[in-house]
Amino acid sequence: MMILVAAAALGLSAAAQAQTAADSAGVRQAALDYIEGWYAGDAGRMERALHPELSKRIVGVNPQTGDTGLRNMTAEQLIQATAAGYGTRTPPDQVRTEVTILDIYEGTASARVDASDWIDYMHLAEWKGEWKIINVLWQVRPEARQQ
Repeated sequence: MMILVAAAALGLSAAAQAQTAADSAGVRQAALDYIEGWYAGDAGRMERALHPELSKRIVGVNPQTGDTGLRNMTAEQLIQATAAGYGTRTPPDQVRTEVTILDIYEGTASARVDASDWIDYMHLAEWKGEWKIINVLWQVRPEARQQ
């Protein structure tokens, strides 16, 4: 009996580790499809990374009024901007695609992408068997604001 319990526990442990590795790979791939797709102008990769109801937001201050507000971007707007090649304008020596997975819990995850002029904090979810970016809160790097 003890051998069966131990074998079952080892089997569950191995399955959990395999799932975690697959989840980490899926989250990382979604983040890379997003940022590498942006720089390459590859709208297909961008679309693959995003949930159709994505909301990408930045908190900003209106320089004329001093009011703080949110600027929003939808999945469709981000895909269109990618297809238009906005990311391809980044000089190759400034391209950054660093992905840090902050947390994964069951079908949800948080990740950070360090890009050329900004940092994205992402919420991802496993959606129909694939990891998709649901929300992005981003901030321009201070040095990029000076340009």
